[in-house]
Amino acid sequence: MNRPHFADIARDLTEGIASGRYPVGSTLPTELELRDHYQTSRHTVRAALHELQQLGLVSRRKNAGTRVESARPRNDFRPSLASVDDVVQFGSEHLRLVQSMEEVVATGKLATTLQCAEGARWLRVSSLRIDGDRKSSPIGWTDVYIDPAYTEVAEAARLQPDTLISSLIEARYGRCVAEIQQDVHGTLISADMADRLHVEKGTAALEIVRRYLDSSGETFEVSISVHPAERFSVSMRLKRSDA
Repeated sequence: MNRPHFADIARDLTEGIASGRYPVGSTLPTELELRDHYQTSRHTVRAALHELQQLGLVSRRKNAGTRVESARPRNDFRPSLASVDDVVQFGSEHLRLVQSMEEVVATGKLATTLQCAEGARWLRVSSLRIDGDRKSSPIGWTDVYIDPAYTEVAEAARLQPDTLISSLIEARYGRCVAEIQQDVHGTLISADMADRLHVEKGTAALEIVRRYLDSSGETFEVSISVHPAERFSVSMRLKRSDA
């Protein structure tokens, strides 16, 4: 029997919370109990519980279990990204539906955004990002630019929708992400993007540009994501340094 996907487990638990099987204020079964119930791995269970936490349905505290906080999910998606590992986790929980792959030449505004030389060639993988459920409205559109030599990775991106392209590059070529530089801008959704994301033209959105650097400081991947404002927000935590 095939193991369930984390999204299937999250959906079942969400339905259980909405129906009152797990009422607000109660505690969900432990990770081990859920692992045995769904006959899956503990990692998959944790991904499902993280999904519920992102939806505002539950809270999780060490030694206190998973507490049901609400019977209805939030409408927005709020990732908390503080490390490279957090970005990888985001990629594993929010599926990529590849729409097109093509080689492009960066000029003008695109070259400026990618911080590359005019005329540089890139392989662009364009995808919708969805929050687990393929029937739900997409949370964003992402164009990923990589070295044209990584054609095999681009094909793998279609077959492995829950794995970041940077992780595929690392696995196949051994080129690891040492740093991610992220810039967030406000923007308005164009007519073409409005059709893709099922929103009105001119809707407020966030544009997030991420540059993936290897240990030598060289950029080997750039992603440009557009998220409708009502479906996505960015959360971060700032701490005072010991110094």
